[in-house]
Amino acid sequence: MPIVRGCNLPDELLYDVENNIWYRDNADGTVTLGMTTVAAAMAGQLVAFTPKRPGRPVQAGKSCATIESGKWVGPAKVAFDGEVIEANDGVIADPKLANRDPYGTGWLIKLRPADWAAAKPGLTPGANVAAPYEAKMTADGFAGCA
Repeated sequence: MPIVRGCNLPDELLYDVENNIWYRDNADGTVTLGMTTVAAAMAGQLVAFTPKRPGRPVQAGKSCATIESGKWVGPAKVAFDGEVIEANDGVIADPKLANRDPYGTGWLIKLRPADWAAAKPGLTPGANVAAPYEAKMTADGFAGCA
């Protein structure tokens, strides 16, 4: 697993480095997404998670949820067109779950991609994510995860 400046980035995931989002390819044709440890560390403790409802379409580059912490409010942007299938009720009830376990129980949304085969090559595989994240952290002036 790549660890960049103390931030874990699991190998088995795909990453949208620019937006600090990870994706997991599920066996049922859906894709789970969540915020990376980088995003969780930069945002601080989350206080609210407001996802789009299941059945709603999302477009590439647009928000599938709004995330709020004590110092930041912003969108969780998707890298491809799709439809929201499920939102994580656990994170809606306890947003800090995304801080505590961003790659496990703190996932955010499940989507059904419009064309996953076309979207997948635009994401960075976990095995190749260290260098892009190092560059992004430098550009963002982010020292790393605690």
